[in-house]
Amino acid sequence: MSALADPLLLARLQFAANISFHILFPSINMALAWVLLYFKLRGRANDGARWQAAYGTWVKVFALSFALGVVSGVTMSFQFGTNWPGYMQRVGNIAGPLLGYEVLTAFFLEATFLGVMLFGRGRVSERMHLLATVLVAVGTSLSAFWILALNSWMQTPAGYVMIDGQAHAASWWAVIFNPSFPYRLTHMLLASGLTVAFLLAGLSSYRRLRGERSTEVAATLRTGVLLAAALIPVQIFIGDLHGLNTLEHQPAKIAAMEAIWDTERGADLRLFAWPDERTRSNRFEITIPDAASLILTHHWNGELRGLNSFPDHPPVAPLFFAFRIMVGVGLLMLAVSWLAAWQTLRRGEPTALVQRGLLVMTFSGWLAVLAGWYTTEIGRQPWLVYGVLKTADAASDVPASMIALSLGLYLTLYAVLIVAYVWVLFYMARKAGTAQGTVEGV
Repeated sequence: MSALADPLLLARLQFAANISFHILFPSINMALAWVLLYFKLRGRANDGARWQAAYGTWVKVFALSFALGVVSGVTMSFQFGTNWPGYMQRVGNIAGPLLGYEVLTAFFLEATFLGVMLFGRGRVSERMHLLATVLVAVGTSLSAFWILALNSWMQTPAGYVMIDGQAHAASWWAVIFNPSFPYRLTHMLLASGLTVAFLLAGLSSYRRLRGERSTEVAATLRTGVLLAAALIPVQIFIGDLHGLNTLEHQPAKIAAMEAIWDTERGADLRLFAWPDERTRSNRFEITIPDAASLILTHHWNGELRGLNSFPDHPPVAPLFFAFRIMVGVGLLMLAVSWLAAWQTLRRGEPTALVQRGLLVMTFSGWLAVLAGWYTTEIGRQPWLVYGVLKTADAASDVPASMIALSLGLYLTLYAVLIVAYVWVLFYMARKAGTAQGTVEGV
């Protein structure tokens, strides 16, 4: 059966397209809300004009990202009913309340006070405007909390009982704080912080390279660089803990990520390979002896189960390459941010060459987030809820032709929207620079 005739594959691709587009915007807003609060607090201090200007510029980025995140989130939720009715039938007693908590405690909070943030300056007191900024920041983090609680439960389900083929919560505490939740939540929040840090540094470098010398752009460039340099080593540490947790609870995912076919002690780290599922082997391997066991088990001779020991395992090549893209981008972030931070602390700002590098890496956070998300989600296959519900058992009977048509429309629309979003960001950067230059010229 060709891919275009396989409704299950098309349904998976459609959901992947929707969530890939959607996650781009929460990955900005979760951290940007707290950066805006930082700008707001600095703006209330002495000589705070540059921080107030930074707040005015970046709150527009937040609003634009929020709008696109809401729209894409709505279309994504429709697919639970159209493409995946078995999901809610089997685990809706757990998924439904968690999604409801996200709306009630987070989305309404963000949506309500975002209006005050955008239009309240000069119309409400400074204290009220500060409170609105705080509540929006809290709302974004609460939203991440509930969504990651559900996603983590799908990866490492706990605290439930099956009654008549349906999952019911036996302990909401165990459901929410399931074994992988603390690692996934922390990993995602740090990923958001790095996404925003490089967005700040990249757009600020763009304005700087265009000749703008305002105090606002100097402040945001410094903030982005130092934030990135501080967060990336923490993210690497948390990523290591997350890997240990995944090895314990989802060993098949780890085996696929590392393309390990047979159970090994002292497993080599495959820097590059071409996994071949037909022959169940790797081609063109470039390895470091024993390094996979050292990294994943913290022992040179640690045992790693191979894919051949699992009756069901995720597709190998997509996981293998997605994980390496995520790690590669992370190491590049480490090198660039530390070089830029060293230059900033030493001479006030990065050199023009490094600023060009930061500009190139403006959206590197998106690439790392998507690669990490694909690693997480593809690594759960063939399960939709690990050990509870297989993906194939949750799919609808919508004809392949209908899914293919809607998938094509989604992809076309999302391509247009993402190009427009990026164009608007750079347009706002140019406009902010012109406006700031005019103010300082006067």
